[in-house]
Amino acid sequence: MCAHKGTYVTAVGTSAVFGVLTVGVSRVLGTITDEVVVPAIAGSKEAQGRIWLAGAAIALVAVSLAVTVAMRRIFAGRGFALIQEDHRSGVTRQYLHLPMSWHRQHPTGQLLSNASADVEAATNIFNPLPFALGVAVMLVVATVALFRTDVWLALAALVVLPVAVVANLVFQRRMSPAAIRAQQLRADVADIAHESFEAAVLVTSLGTAGREEARFTERAQELRDANVRVGIVRALFDPVIDVLPGLGTLLVLVVGTVQVRAGHIQTGDVVAAAYLLTLLAIPVRAFGWVLGEVPRALVGYDRIARVLDARSELPPGGRSWTPSGGARVELRDVGLTVGLPGGGELALLKDIDLDISPGRTVAIVGPTGAGKTTLVSLVSRLTDPTSGVVRVDGVDVRDLRPADLARHVALVAQSTFVFEDSVRSNVTLADESEHGVPDDDAVWAALSVARVDDVVRALPGGLDAKLGERGANLSGGQRQRLALARALVRQPAVLVLDDATSAVDPRIEQAILRGLRGEGGPTVLLVAYRMSSVLLADEVVHVAGGRVVDRGTHDELLARDPGYRELATAYEQESARRAAESADALALDEVVDSFVQDPA
Repeated sequence: MCAHKGTYVTAVGTSAVFGVLTVGVSRVLGTITDEVVVPAIAGSKEAQGRIWLAGAAIALVAVSLAVTVAMRRIFAGRGFALIQEDHRSGVTRQYLHLPMSWHRQHPTGQLLSNASADVEAATNIFNPLPFALGVAVMLVVATVALFRTDVWLALAALVVLPVAVVANLVFQRRMSPAAIRAQQLRADVADIAHESFEAAVLVTSLGTAGREEARFTERAQELRDANVRVGIVRALFDPVIDVLPGLGTLLVLVVGTVQVRAGHIQTGDVVAAAYLLTLLAIPVRAFGWVLGEVPRALVGYDRIARVLDARSELPPGGRSWTPSGGARVELRDVGLTVGLPGGGELALLKDIDLDISPGRTVAIVGPTGAGKTTLVSLVSRLTDPTSGVVRVDGVDVRDLRPADLARHVALVAQSTFVFEDSVRSNVTLADESEHGVPDDDAVWAALSVARVDDVVRALPGGLDAKLGERGANLSGGQRQRLALARALVRQPAVLVLDDATSAVDPRIEQAILRGLRGEGGPTVLLVAYRMSSVLLADEVVHVAGGRVVDRGTHDELLARDPGYRELATAYEQESARRAAESADALALDEVVDSFVQDPA
């Protein structure tokens, strides 16, 4: 709200003017009743002649009220929309800055709920807030006017306010637990729905749609019941707030009649007080709206505050880095230990020492769970080591500016993500940093090195071709090559390929890796599962149990490392099996094609 105080000051100010004018209308009605209406009914020609003047006065005040109402709603609505935008932007911006370790601890559905339902819950209270604050001015002015008219009449009119306060206190006590439960269930429903959508292929192939439907229905019914409880509480609270102004008006008429008969006040004073209390029905309702939103707003704000207050485990550095060509990569006495949910710790990496010369291609191999992905993730600083240091060109990666590190150390993972956008946007990712957006020539050059330029040229529109959701109109290998081009277009000094070509044809993979070589090319860290890839590396690092077992050329490791020999044999057998499957599939396609062309 402070970020848009000008908008809210205008909204509250016009609401306050509305409140003053509302009280003014009541006084105008009282004066007209005493000086025009009553004398005119009694036959006064002078009073009858002033009826048009009285109507004009009422019309003028009514127009003023309409203008202030319009301005209040315009500025209140604008301020509410701006605050909601700020909160959504703040939450999603925080998501992008928090480390992967934080994201792994929070389900995607919960994060979606934080950025949508929780933001709405936290900010909806700001929509009626200017009106409610303006109403406070109205109540102050009305109280002064009523007490100046008659003490007993004022007390009769204002007795409903403490009753409304008590009703709201009871309401909040009942509402808060129900709102907390409903808000949590919204996140759970979103999480289950997201899992079902993401696993659509799995669910369809295994025929488990019924199971997913039952799981979603169960949680949706719990959310329904929670919302019903919230609705019941509001259903009991709202009529109480609605009936209070009516009871106050009735009490004003009774007390006013007694006071008029006693000669203490005039009929116009009673009319003004009754009219004012009738008008206060909506303002009191506005207080009800605000107070009714308070429990849900507090719950929503608490949930998004946990995101906004989360602190990254990776404090950003401030040192600039502008490499030329490939960078030297060093890991000195590196260890990484993580805590376990039930207590205790697990060492993922231990005593890693590596020194990789600029421009070299190094294959990282090892059995599943050896720590290969964890090791290379340290270079791109997806996480920091618990001991030791990781350096590029002699600089600790923790000291580097995040923008420089992200630009010059490019990570391409096995699981690639393609946005539902054009090819150009997917490759450049609209990188509008100080380096500017790569031009089309740079994009084509990167696509060429990734051996996917022919695929893009065949698409309708070329670089402007729209890709389906998650690149649905591309094959798995094409998506991986597009992701590789996305990294290459930045001309990185270090290129980390974490099994990034697993779906690429081996011949194309070899052509890609050869294309990365040459003077000025990046230093390549290649997590490999194919011997054809390993054989193209300048050096091989064998990792097992979180440690570097040995390093050297392929032939050197075959000669002295039994574990590597077993691994190489397994890799060759797996490569042969995949090659045979590909050959069988190709032969079957040829048979089908020939049958279609000549059924005889």
